[in-house]
Amino acid sequence: MVYVAASDRYKQIGYRRCGRSGIQLPEVSVGLWHNFGDDRPLETHRSILRRAFDRGITHFDLANNYGTPYGSAERNFGRIMREDFRPYRDELIISTKAGYDMWPGPYGEWGSRKYLIASLNQSLERMGLDYVDIFYSHRFDPDTPMEETLGALDFAVRSGKALYAGISSYSAERTAQAVAIMRQLGTPLLIHQPSYSMLNRWIEGGLLDVLEREGMGCIVFAPLAQGVLTGKYAAGIPDGSRASRHTSLSEADLAAETLAHVRALTEIARARGQSMAQLALSWALRDPRITSVLIGVSSVAQLEENVAAAGRSEFTAEELAAIDRDAVESDLNIWADSSAH
Repeated sequence: MVYVAASDRYKQIGYRRCGRSGIQLPEVSVGLWHNFGDDRPLETHRSILRRAFDRGITHFDLANNYGTPYGSAERNFGRIMREDFRPYRDELIISTKAGYDMWPGPYGEWGSRKYLIASLNQSLERMGLDYVDIFYSHRFDPDTPMEETLGALDFAVRSGKALYAGISSYSAERTAQAVAIMRQLGTPLLIHQPSYSMLNRWIEGGLLDVLEREGMGCIVFAPLAQGVLTGKYAAGIPDGSRASRHTSLSEADLAAETLAHVRALTEIARARGQSMAQLALSWALRDPRITSVLIGVSSVAQLEENVAAAGRSEFTAEELAAIDRDAVESDLNIWADSSAH
C-alpha cells in the first residue's frame, strides 16, 4: 500500500530552534544506531519510521557503521526512503556521520579528509540521496589536525553533499576550537551531538555553556542510558536486550547502586504520571539549550511511549531537587575517551 503521511503530523510534537540557525528540530528524533540492521525485519523498520513521521518526527539520525552488518541501517533506510518518503524529502532532516571504524586499513576510521569524504560518498550511495542535511565528525581524532577534519566538513557543505556540519562527542574545549576554525572557513557548525542522560551528565560541566555562547544546537544521544533508564533491568537482564547482546551495555555496567538510583527515579516518574523512560526524556529536555533527544526504538509501541515525553519538560523545584539525588554519574559513558581529549 502506498504510504500517505498523516495530515495532522505537525500538530503532534513540539519543535525547537537549533541554536541560532534557521533549522528547527522535533523535541524527539529517531536514531537508527540499533534495531535497523539486517538482523531485524525491514517491515518493522518501515512501521517505526512511518509512525514516527506521522507523529511529526522529521529528523532521522544515522552513521556509516550503524546496523548489523555495518552500513545496513543506511541501506535499509535508503530503501524505505525510496519507497515511502521520497515525496517528503524536503520535510526531512537526515543526518549521518563518520569517525568510527568502517572498513579495514588506515583510511577506514578516525578523522582524515580521505576517510570522511569517502565515507560520505558511500553513505549517500547506500541511502540513494543526493545530499544529507547534516554531516558529522563522529568523534575527535587526536592524531589528525582539526583543520583537516573540519576542512572535510567544510568541503562536504560547499560541494552540496551536506547542507550543514556537526560534531559529536567533542569536549567543551575542542568544541570551542572547532567553532573558531569553521568560522574562519565560512561554514558554521550547526549542532553538537553528545551523550547525555540522568546517569551521564558530563555536558553540564562546560559544553552546554560553549554551545549556548556559540549559537550551536545540541541533540543528545543515549538519553535513556542504553536502556538502563527504561527500568527494564530492575529484575534482571531480559532476553534480546542490549545487555544480553553486549551491544554498548553489559551486565558489569548494571551495578546494584545504579539500579537503586533507577528505582528511586521510577517513583518520581510514577508521581508525575510518567514511565521511567518518559521521565528521563522529559528531564533531558528541561534545559532549553537541548534542541532534541535521540531515541532508539524497536517497536511502534516503544516509539509512542517515548514521544509522549515531548511537551512535558516543566518540572517543579522540588521535583528537580529529588531527581538530583539519584541522577548521578554511573560509569555508563562509553564515549568518555573521545570527549576527554
